[in-house]
Amino acid sequence: MLPMPERLTCGGCALHPLCLPSGLDQVALEQLDSIITRPPPTPRGKHLFRAGDPFRALLAIHTGSVKTGVLSEEGDESVTGFYLPGDLVGLDAIHAGRHASHALALESTSTCEIPFGHLEDLIATTPTLGRRLMRIMSHSMGAEAELLTQLARNTAEQRLAAFLCSLALRLRERGFPDREFVLTLSRHDMGSYLGLALETVSRLFSRFQQQGLIALCGKRVAIKQLDTLQERAGLSRASGWITGADQSPRAARIRS
Repeated sequence: MLPMPERLTCGGCALHPLCLPSGLDQVALEQLDSIITRPPPTPRGKHLFRAGDPFRALLAIHTGSVKTGVLSEEGDESVTGFYLPGDLVGLDAIHAGRHASHALALESTSTCEIPFGHLEDLIATTPTLGRRLMRIMSHSMGAEAELLTQLARNTAEQRLAAFLCSLALRLRERGFPDREFVLTLSRHDMGSYLGLALETVSRLFSRFQQQGLIALCGKRVAIKQLDTLQERAGLSRASGWITGADQSPRAARIRS
């Protein structure tokens, strides 16, 4: 008889330094873990939630990648966020108690569901957890403000270069390959997120490849000259840029 697989716990998760449990002591970790549920993975192309759904839980991405977006009256989508493992999805629904955007799995994606009512109760007795949540929310707000600034000031080339550099940084923080990865976010979605036309995104990818900054093979991107790409983006070596947490962001398939 095969042994039962060990249950995933927050303390045993390699992503916990990036996620809500970061900085919690063992007792707080166990308390947080006791309220978390881990549903079956969401298949690629399926919604984790839709706009208008009641807000019940924060979702921590464990594997996979997710985009968030809103639909116009004509049915056109504007991509508002891109999430990778370790990111929390749904923070913007806390105030209204209802999701204003939808969240879609870009690949098979597993999540940890954190019921918000139970989380509030736990925060009341665990101040460290409350401070950690506030830091995550503050980072999310700051990233969104920075994105708006980038969209207002930067050229199309700077926006795409910054996106690729930021994605490489986020993958490196998670222990994944940062110089070669598969983009699960389509070029159309990247254009929506960065405020660029699809044709502009495609033209810039071709230009970066011709200049030897990247190499492309389908959706796989290999960064060949990261320092030069950072210069094109107007970033220092220590910089990173992306919303959502970050919001916004998350779409590379973080396994090579």
